[in-house]
Amino acid sequence: MKITPVGSDKLPHAPAVYSQGVRVGNLVFIAGQTGFNFDTGQLADDFEGQARQAFENLLLVLRASGSSLQQVVKTTVWLRDAANFDSLNKLYAEYFPKAAPARSTPIVDLPKPNLLISIEAIAVTDKED
Repeated sequence: MKITPVGSDKLPHAPAVYSQGVRVGNLVFIAGQTGFNFDTGQLADDFEGQARQAFENLLLVLRASGSSLQQVVKTTVWLRDAANFDSLNKLYAEYFPKAAPARSTPIVDLPKPNLLISIEAIAVTDKED
């Protein structure tokens, strides 16, 4: 099977060496999306602001891959602080109102101290190489 990096002029360039997403057959593997707003260059100070932006960044990569939130089958949501778990659940239900995908939520130290969340996902797509 062909491995195809997900690309679009609407996707920000990753600040490190990795692909925002990779498509293999009809599967899409999306790298961890943080709460960094690529349009403004800003990172919200609060969890809800970062989490909402991380979901929006995830949505951008899904769209660029030919997929959608409804086609996500698994997420891993990395949290810096377990105290944000309830807030995450509320936003998760907002972005995945029906048939939420499987999820793991480890509590970890993220690469930068001001990052509060990172969301990675596996989705299906109707596109196939």
